[in-house]
Amino acid sequence: MDFEEIVSNRRAVNFFNPDKPIDPSLVKKMVEMASKTPSSFNLQPWNLIVLTEKEDKLRLQKCAMNQEKVSAAPVTMIVLADNEGFFEGHKTVEQVFQENIKAGTMTEKQRDWFQTARSRLYGKNEKTIQAFSCKNAGFFAMALMFAAKSLGIDSHPMDGFDHGKVMAKFNIPDNFYIPLLIAFGYFDETKSLPAPKWRKGYDDIVVRF
Repeated sequence: MDFEEIVSNRRAVNFFNPDKPIDPSLVKKMVEMASKTPSSFNLQPWNLIVLTEKEDKLRLQKCAMNQEKVSAAPVTMIVLADNEGFFEGHKTVEQVFQENIKAGTMTEKQRDWFQTARSRLYGKNEKTIQAFSCKNAGFFAMALMFAAKSLGIDSHPMDGFDHGKVMAKFNIPDNFYIPLLIAFGYFDETKSLPAPKWRKGYDDIVVRF
């Protein structure tokens, strides 16, 4: 599929074939494809909890309005946005800085500038911290769904869940926020796929004030 086909054919599928698993190599491939997503300063403040065991998915389902697709899908992921993903001393921040030095795009003398720039942009208050982590994790999540579709895998993003309960059930550290869950699998062909929903057009989207 070319990109236009991927965008047009990606649907939020409600019914997955529980008897058709996703090959683990494809799960790894779609995550690695999505890892190419752009992010602020290339800080990549995202992580995933990948659930494939029925028991784990049922635990999550209880925290997610008992949506059957959470457990019916062969793979369900908890998307994590790292609120500390721009902090000095963070493992990824240091890796990014060192890789920039290797690439010749930064020097060691720019460390203080790099820290100050991140803090001024993202560390002003709770809103800017949350915006930093969630917008970047959102980019990654969308890329993940497009990557899946390119491999013939369907998906469904979900925000119908109890954030606190999921955090507790899966022992997720407090520096993370969960912007969404995503179920992945193959559409259950015994079900009917509804017609595509209405979408805004160009003239609805482009505005000027």
